[in-house]
Amino acid sequence: MHWPHTLPLATSEPRRFEGRDHVQIRNILVATDFSPDSERALETALELAKSSHATVHVVHGCLAFMRMPDDRNLPPEEWLETVRAEAQARLAAIEQRMSQLGVMSKMHFRQEDAVSSILAVAEAVSADLIVMGTRGLTGLKHVLLGSVAERTLRLAPCPVMTVKQPVK
Repeated sequence: MHWPHTLPLATSEPRRFEGRDHVQIRNILVATDFSPDSERALETALELAKSSHATVHVVHGCLAFMRMPDDRNLPPEEWLETVRAEAQARLAAIEQRMSQLGVMSKMHFRQEDAVSSILAVAEAVSADLIVMGTRGLTGLKHVLLGSVAERTLRLAPCPVMTVKQPVK
């Protein structure tokens, strides 16, 4: 799959962007929760990065702990440390894979919720594009937590590309 190194700005009215009608993609941010949906988003970002010589920033947000009203930590700290170590190992594997493909990359592990992690890293690296999967929550979880993709689309400082899994 060949991707252009620039993306046209999609607006209802003609918009000027420093005198150009295209945005140069230099920093692509990919949000991952290590699911098949985020793997597909990562593959899309890799193809974009290869054709534009962009740097791929991969972010994984993991809540460090949850507090109960009586200040007990749940789940136990040992379990959380295992979760953190596994996430960092997976990010290291992604970084190695990108290096082998000749794509510049930087991994970002954040101990906060996914949306806050995505937005903070997007701002910090001046992301030109965020790429993420569309795996959504359903039912009560969606009502209580909202969709990470939906909230990111609303709050992102740059364009967001959502990548859906193919219909089976």
